[in-house]
Amino acid sequence: MSTAGLDGARDLLDAASSIVVFTGAGMSAESGIPTFRDALTGMWENHDPMTLASPEGWANDPDLVWAWYADRATRVRSVTPNAGHLAVAELGRRPGVTVTVVTQNVDDLHERAGSVVTSHLHGSLFAPRCQDCGRAESPDVAVANPRPACPLCGSTLRPGVVWFGESLPSGDWLRAENAVGEADLMIVVGTTGVVYPAAELPERAAAAGVPVVEVNPDSSAVTALASVRLAGPAAQMLPDLLMDRRRGVDGR
Repeated sequence: MSTAGLDGARDLLDAASSIVVFTGAGMSAESGIPTFRDALTGMWENHDPMTLASPEGWANDPDLVWAWYADRATRVRSVTPNAGHLAVAELGRRPGVTVTVVTQNVDDLHERAGSVVTSHLHGSLFAPRCQDCGRAESPDVAVANPRPACPLCGSTLRPGVVWFGESLPSGDWLRAENAVGEADLMIVVGTTGVVYPAAELPERAAAAGVPVVEVNPDSSAVTALASVRLAGPAAQMLPDLLMDRRRGVDGR
């Protein structure tokens, strides 16, 4: 990315007071977390994604589906937040600015980096709940195997992710909508911009005249909406974005 691109993005950042950081799979890929389909290797390579990520698959074989998500949660716990996650957390600590993190990712790397995540649009690996009474369980339960029962009603726990055919969590979606409606800058990191309804959020920001900074090594559906595109990985571009252009140190 050219200095001009970084300078343009820094100008937008300096002028902003309410920022939405919207992240996708590319953000976590740099920590070694594969995308859903890329994770279908080894013992999982012969399974249809719909078998592992749909209400029908859960109804047919809940033990298999639970084991898949327990394996994914275990793998996530073996990696650490990357420099991009840490930069988002640092941005959130800057005085005079409100930063809202909205993510499509089901991992907890933003939280472990120090950010408060306002919306997990596609749920979280670490938010298991009872399928009947809705009781939320400890994140540690997400890595348990075999599949545990709800301690309140005795029914089965289910993974806390959004499956194909399910609606997004209404509270998370509403909080994301409200944040975008109040934003004066949106930073979109590592998403293709083709998964709806989440992809509506940068579209709404751009339609309202809110500047959009895209951070992505590859062009995406967001590129046409972006005021500035930082063509590189999040672990490089986000720390560079926060670097004070005059002093060569993190701006505060």
